[in-house]
This record gives sequence, structure tokens and C-alpha cells, in this order.
Amino acid sequence: MKRITLIVIPIIGLLVMLLFPSGIFKPSPAKEDKVIEAAKNFLNVLSEKQQSQTSYSFDDKERYNWDYVPLEHREGITLNEMDDRQKEAALALLRASVSEQAYKKLTGIFELENVLKVLENHPPENNYRDPGKYFFTVFGKPAEGEPWGWRLEGHHVSWNFSAMSNQLVSSTPAFIGANPAKVPSGPKAGWRVLNLEEDLARDLVKSLDDQHLEQAVIEEVAYPEILTGKERKAIATEQAGLPYNAMSSQQQQKMKQLLDVYLNNFEQNVAEDLKSRIEQAGWEKIYFAWAGGTEQGDKHYYRIQSPVFIVEYDNTQNDGNHIHTVFRDLANDFGEDVLKKHYEEAHH
Repeated sequence: MKRITLIVIPIIGLLVMLLFPSGIFKPSPAKEDKVIEAAKNFLNVLSEKQQSQTSYSFDDKERYNWDYVPLEHREGITLNEMDDRQKEAALALLRASVSEQAYKKLTGIFELENVLKVLENHPPENNYRDPGKYFFTVFGKPAEGEPWGWRLEGHHVSWNFSAMSNQLVSSTPAFIGANPAKVPSGPKAGWRVLNLEEDLARDLVKSLDDQHLEQAVIEEVAYPEILTGKERKAIATEQAGLPYNAMSSQQQQKMKQLLDVYLNNFEQNVAEDLKSRIEQAGWEKIYFAWAGGTEQGDKHYYRIQSPVFIVEYDNTQNDGNHIHTVFRDLANDFGEDVLKKHYEEAHH
């Protein structure tokens, strides 16, 4: 066996020298991550004009220009402007960038535009409510070693994805909403896209005794809108409400279950990073705050906050049948923390 080994090694070395005369042998690159692969595929199926319409530099200020109201125009390309192949590639990019539960919520929110069109009596030719008016915008060039990102935005949706090479490093700010929160009539009567966000929070607040409820309720009347707004950087509000450590073990479990509804919307790597940072910061630093009524149908608001993140939920418009929710990463919205470290290391 030793004699065979001594013969084979020189032969392999000779083959390498013949195939790579420069002496440099480069192994095949690792298979691309599903997110960067989906992003490249999406851009590749667009026409040159569509690519120009969709693509911005990574450091363009447009990357921070996010909103969730039904604007007539946004930057990027809409689903309405795509053919079937392009729509398939766009939705594949979305599917690669979020969890399956989030994908169902987001496409459900698209579909609620058709419900609103009927409820608000818009004529067929009116496109104010339109499930195809969701914009896809790419920032930077999806490439190995480079920062890049993309955004999905339209009525009640603004998800901002930031990536380094093959991996997402941030998926926030992440806003989703639902109007109606519960479809009142028609073929989809009773349908609730964001049911867990509402039901689990109400279950938690109604499980509190009088003393803890008094601590959790920060206002008798719900705020008319989320407080963090649509600024580039989320400003931490005052730590108010009921601390995690003051809850019973059963209530703590409810708290974790509610928070998981938000965390499990994210792509696996992003979700795991957030969960790890929350653990490191300490569950004792998480507060749950409520404003408004606690019964079904009451206008209400809640907030979950720690040094790592803020979750806000508001249901006050349309007689308490119109939800806004947002997840903000206090250190890493738009991937700023990870990208800052990357630039510092590159500089050094």
C-alpha cells in the first residue's frame, strides 16, 4: 500500500501542474446562499430598463426612506410591472428572505387590498387599493464580500433587508399591518391575517392580577399610532410597564410565546442572532406595556421592549379593526451595527 501511495502523489502533482501552470489552485466556491442566489436571479430576469428602475447603490439615501401608507409612487418596480416569470422570481426572493409564516402573512396583506377595494366601494378601474402595487427595490450588487440589501414596500408593508455577501444580517425595520384586522363580510368573512399578534397579547394581559395589571397598563386610552414612527433610527422609549421578572412562570411563557410570533417571522439566521442577543441582554430587562381596553373589540396598544429591540402593536383605527405592528432593532436596523464593524475591519 505504501508503494502505491508514493506513485499516486507525484501523478496528482503532475496533473495539477499541467492544469494550473501558474501554480495557483482554486477550489470550487461554496454553493451560494439561497438569499443571494434569489436576488441575483430576480435581477437577471428583469430587462435592462427594469434593472435600472429597481437598482440603487447601497449607500443611497433612498435605502432609509421607508414608509407603510398607501403612497401613489415609491422607488423600485411593482408586481404589476412584472411578467409571470419575473413575479415568480420576486416572490422567490421574498420567500428566501423571511420565514414561511411571514411569507403567508405578507402575501395575505397583499390580498387584503382586494377586500378593502370592495369595502370602500372603489370602482374596478381605480387602483388605490391594489395587491400588485408592492415595490421591490435592490440596494447595491448582491456579490461575495460586498454589503447589499433590498426592500419590499407598499400599503401596510415595509421590510428592509441588509446582507453581507451570502447572508442576511438584518431584516429591520420590519412593519406589517392589516386592514381590516378581521374581515367583516363577504367570501373571506372572519379572516384575520395577524390574529396571533392580537390574541396572544390579550391572553397575556387578561392573565394579570389587579396589581400587575395596574403596572402593565401605561395609559387608559390607546395611542392612535405606533410611537417609533418611520424614522431612520428607532429611539428607545421609556422602559415602562410590567417587567418580565414580575410575571408568574406561566405568564413568562405567554410572554415568550408572543415575542416568538415576531421573532419567527425572520429568516433563520436573523432570528437566531436576535434570540441570542436577547438572551445575552437578559430576559429580566424585557418590559410589557399595554394601553387601552382589554376586551375584544376595544381599541388597544401594546409594546414589548428591551435594550435590544422594540415591538409595537396598535389597533385603534376603524373602530379597533385596523392593526399596525413594527419590529425595530435598536442596534442593527438596516444592518448598521454589523456593517459598521465590517467597514472598521476593512479600514484596518
